[in-house]
Amino acid sequence: MNIVILGAGLMGRLLACSLARAGHTVTVHEAAEATDRRAAAFAAAAMLAPLAESAVAEDPVVRMGQYGLTRWPELIAALDTPVFFQQQGTLVVWHRQDAADAQRFAHLLSATGQRQSGLPAPKTLDAAGLDQLEPGMGARFAQGLYLPGEGQLDNHQLMDALLAQLRRLQVTLHWGSPRSPDDFAPGQAGQPDWLLDCRGLGAKPQWPGVRGVRGEIITLHAPNVTLSRPTRLIHPRYPIYIAPKQDGYFLVGATEIESEDRSPMSVRSALELLSAAYTVDSGFGEARILDLVAQCRPTLPDNLPAVRRLGARCLQVNGLYRHGYLIAPAMLDVVLQLMQGDRSALATAFDLAVIAGDLAPTQAGHPVGAAPWPRMNSGFRELA
Repeated sequence: MNIVILGAGLMGRLLACSLARAGHTVTVHEAAEATDRRAAAFAAAAMLAPLAESAVAEDPVVRMGQYGLTRWPELIAALDTPVFFQQQGTLVVWHRQDAADAQRFAHLLSATGQRQSGLPAPKTLDAAGLDQLEPGMGARFAQGLYLPGEGQLDNHQLMDALLAQLRRLQVTLHWGSPRSPDDFAPGQAGQPDWLLDCRGLGAKPQWPGVRGVRGEIITLHAPNVTLSRPTRLIHPRYPIYIAPKQDGYFLVGATEIESEDRSPMSVRSALELLSAAYTVDSGFGEARILDLVAQCRPTLPDNLPAVRRLGARCLQVNGLYRHGYLIAPAMLDVVLQLMQGDRSALATAFDLAVIAGDLAPTQAGHPVGAAPWPRMNSGFRELA
């Protein structure tokens, strides 16, 4: 079939790769240029930490995150270009004055574990236990938590690998091409069979509930710092994270501001993030600041993702918020199921909203007057 995808961010690239690999003709329209790396998909630490995120995320996000941990290795293995992926757990530490906040954090994780099956239980660590995981950490912190099984990947490597795969699969890529669902009539003569809208904040005109939430990340090069796994520092305002990548590179972030301001990072944010990193490991004092990024993540009113139908053969995917890499595999497989029928077993399992847009009033879940949804060929699990 002929499928048009709007947006070449994380979801757009995953869907385009998956559908092209399954044998369909795929065209992608992206408003930005190919060299533009300011999209939300590049402004992320790409941590895959469903239990750690449960302190600030709803249960559906946790379930999608658990699913994503099993799917990401499959998706990465199908790519021609290597992508850094690590599953060595998450370390959580705190200073003595923040012990009360750490206790509340631990209670939240415990409550999540009671509600959600399959999540590994956090392990309480003393100074010696911290040193076993991260040498030298026990000299700076007396206690910590270890969340086994959680992971991370390198989002820049992944985005580049997906783009290379799209080109190899001969997906047609239109850069600097801002398009909207109004420009297409999927299913009609001379039009694509399907339209998938993955534009994030670009979809606001057609999905007014979408808003931006500002996030800020600092990229550091600190070859003398030996931190080997994502580490979160309990902080009075927000839990700061440090995500080690390959070759001595680290991402430091956590700020979350209800604003669509995309101006450069503030002095306050930079000072807080850098000071927190320095207290975790004094080796960051000699690190080099390579990049300070501020970007807005597309978010829906309830801070949960959703899939919306605009007509019988048009789906919008949005609201991945700060959990994009955590939940993207789940969102991918839900969309592929919905393209085979009007129901998704995965969406039900995740309590993921599949809603009707203004252009697709429904009766009993079926678009009014819509032709039967075309069945797709098999092969969706091949990649994304």
